[in-house]
This record gives sequence, structure tokens and C-alpha cells, in this order.
Amino acid sequence: MDGAIEPEKTKCVLVLQGGGAMGAYHIGAFQALREQAFEPDWVCGISMGAINGAIIAGNAPERRLEQLETFWETISRPSISSLISQPSPMPAPGGVQIETLEHRLSFATTLLVGQPGFFTPRVINPYFAAPGIAATSFYDTSPLYETLAATVDFNRLNANLTRLSVGSTDIETGSLVFFDTQKKSGRLGPEHVIASCSLPPGFPPTPIGGKFYWDGGCVSNSPLEAVQRDMPPDHTVIFIIDLWSAKGPVPDNMEAVAWRVKQIRFASATPQHIEAMASKINLRHAMQLLTEPDARLPEQRLDLVHIVYHPGQDQIPSSDAEFSRASIAERRKAGLADMRRALADSPWRRVPKPENVCCMVHRVTRDGVETLDASK
Repeated sequence: MDGAIEPEKTKCVLVLQGGGAMGAYHIGAFQALREQAFEPDWVCGISMGAINGAIIAGNAPERRLEQLETFWETISRPSISSLISQPSPMPAPGGVQIETLEHRLSFATTLLVGQPGFFTPRVINPYFAAPGIAATSFYDTSPLYETLAATVDFNRLNANLTRLSVGSTDIETGSLVFFDTQKKSGRLGPEHVIASCSLPPGFPPTPIGGKFYWDGGCVSNSPLEAVQRDMPPDHTVIFIIDLWSAKGPVPDNMEAVAWRVKQIRFASATPQHIEAMASKINLRHAMQLLTEPDARLPEQRLDLVHIVYHPGQDQIPSSDAEFSRASIAERRKAGLADMRRALADSPWRRVPKPENVCCMVHRVTRDGVETLDASK
């Protein structure tokens, strides 16, 4: 296949950022990888990225996309316009304003009744509840346990055929903790995945081994740190699937302010984090070349491919909690297009690596793929 990757020579790491309902973008990105027969060897996720990552790592390759689709079908509802019968031969009204209104109604439904197979509102408002777990969140995530059990083969997941790392926040220490199928710290279950997406005050903390955990996004919304802690030794392509754009226009109304603030906050300075990681790795590599000039250093090359979701104009400030199937389909389509663009360019094959570096950074934009100067 033209432009295909060579799986036998290149390892793949999939880094999936959190973003709630916008995590449907991950489906399209993964679908594009499947089209090239390029399955991940390691998946790192935080929040919704942890859920999608567990589904990918916890299923046989031929079932992964199907189970992702099943999960998102289970936790979503049809778009309001699709439920309205159209007896007239005239087409239904459309346009950005109508779509935005639908998204607002969908979000309002989520606030009132939660999402099927995911979370439900507390019967008693947490402000009036007795001290305890029920008094720490507005929603109960109990339905998610059953949905994960139906879409993730936890026996396969713990066999570590595909490594999974999910990031959570230790509430008492405030530190980012990764639960990992490769670490001998016990079996991973639905609770470890749910701990990674226990975002307060919407969701309650998740107890594991006598400790309590919140969403990893409380510390960092990107699980890239898991890779930095255990760098792959061979040629590895690391796809960083980012759901929040750090760059955007200056807002001109309060809704735009809310959306822009959320984007900046949850982007977690990911571009700077990526560049800092590459600089650290390349500095270490350069020091090895200086101190061990006659040594045979391993043929290590890391390609960090940063792909960012750019929502359409119809999206609302609460798009991360807007689960209509129309929006899910739109986000999936965007992820598919962006990953296809990255794979068509394949900078990890096209761009030669300078001798004095081992880590390259590539940014996927709507205009193409940009490779940053590794000498800086």
C-alpha cells in the first residue's frame, strides 16, 4: 500500500488525551491507523483517552474498532433532529445556528439525566448529602463499570499483549500516578480506567487499594509523561492525539471566553511539553556521543507526531459534555481525516534524522505536516 508504515520495523505508541465527548475524535484517528495495518504496541491515556485506550488494548485487533463503536453508541443518544419526523418533502432546516441549538439541547439533556451506560445524576444534591462519596459529586459513574465490562476484555488486557498506561491523580499527594499493565503492581480492572476519568466535581473519586483517585487531567491532561518515564529503545512513532487546541482566536463574547479558557486550560501546554521532552532526549543523546565516542549506541529514533482536534464552528463551550451521535460522527470524521493526513506524509520515513539527535517532532496541521528543527 502506498505510504504504508512498516510495522515490523517501527513500533507505535498511541497517546490519547482527555476531553470527554470530544474523545470521539480518537475513533477516527484509530480507524486511520487500522487502514494502514498499524496497530499500537502501547497505548497511554488520561480520562476519556483512558477509556478509549482500554478498549483498544483490551480487545483483539480485529475487534477494536467495533468495540469502540459499541461503547460510543451505548453512551450516546440520537441527535434531536433525527427524532423529529419530517412528513413534508421540504428538507429540514440546517446551518450552524440550528446545529449549535441542537448541541445546546443535547448538553442540557446530559445535565438533567446524565448519559446512558456512563453516569446518572445523584438523587440527593451533594450539598445536602451526608458526608461520604455521595457528597463529593453531582453524578454517579456506576453504569460505566458495566459498559466497560462489556467492551473491554480485561483478561486480554492484563495479558499485556498491548501495553496500557492510564493516568490518575492521587488526591492526597496531588501527584500523577500511572496504572500500567506492564508493571507488576496488580491486575488492572474497570476501577483503574474509571479512576482516570473521575473528574470532579461531576464524578466522585475512585477508591483503589485504600487510596482515592481523581481524573489525571487534574494534574496534566496529556499522558505523554508515561512515555517519558519509560522511553522505548527502538525506532518508535508516538502519535499524540490532542483534543484541545492551545492556539485560537481572541474571543468577542462571553461564550467564546468560556470555550477559549477551557481550551487553554486543558491543552496543558502540550506543545511545550512535547518540545521539552524532545530537547531532553536529544541532549542526553548528544552527551552520550561526547562521552562515549567509540561506543556502539543503540539505533534509537523517536518520532513525536502531534495531531490536534480543531472543532467546527457549531461546537459549544460544553462540547466535552455534549454526546449527540451527530457530534460524535463529526468528531470521528475529523480524527480520521487528520490521521490520514499524517500517514500519507509519513515524516518518520520521509525526514532523515540528523546524527546528533534521536527525537524528531512533527506537527500535523490543516495545511500539512511540519517537522520542527531538531537542532534547536
